[in-house]
Amino acid sequence: MSESNKKWYVLRAAGGKEKKAKEYLEKEIERCGLQNLVSQVLVPTEKVYKIRDGKRICTERLFYPGYVLIEAELTGELQYIIRNEVPHMSGFLTEKRDVGKGSGKAQEEKIPIPLRDSEVKRILGEQDEIAAGDGETIVDYAVGEAVKITDGPFNGFDGTVEEIVEDRSKLKVMVMIFGRKTLLELNFTQVTKE
Repeated sequence: MSESNKKWYVLRAAGGKEKKAKEYLEKEIERCGLQNLVSQVLVPTEKVYKIRDGKRICTERLFYPGYVLIEAELTGELQYIIRNEVPHMSGFLTEKRDVGKGSGKAQEEKIPIPLRDSEVKRILGEQDEIAAGDGETIVDYAVGEAVKITDGPFNGFDGTVEEIVEDRSKLKVMVMIFGRKTLLELNFTQVTKE
């Protein structure tokens, strides 16, 4: 069973249970001795940083919520296991195909469709790029919002967000110092919402 027969397929999983479905699938493949048919099972994610209470917190966000990717050579046994034996998984992304006429009616069958090579390269390329990168910081501040400075020489001062510079993870905050408005440039981690 060569690598050339293996293709990438999309599996449907229950929302929020993608990682559990992946774990169950890997255990079931191992239990049935089908490791030679499956190269890898993947839940594409990216690192996302959020600012919460002045601290930068790393979380993971799914690229494709509700889906798990598998690189495999599909056999009837493997398809049966995926569709019927794995909790939180409901089967493949399929396409209807005519399989002939039986008893005078056209019959259709749902067949798992493999991803195109270009799609696989894009998805895996994105995955590699995200793994190498620092991740994205999600800003939950808005211009005009009141903030309190929690770090640095102006710790304890209150101010108003004037500008958000996302690419540098900075905020420009207007603060009253000695009765004069002063514009400070601060890191996301140096302020918290009022």
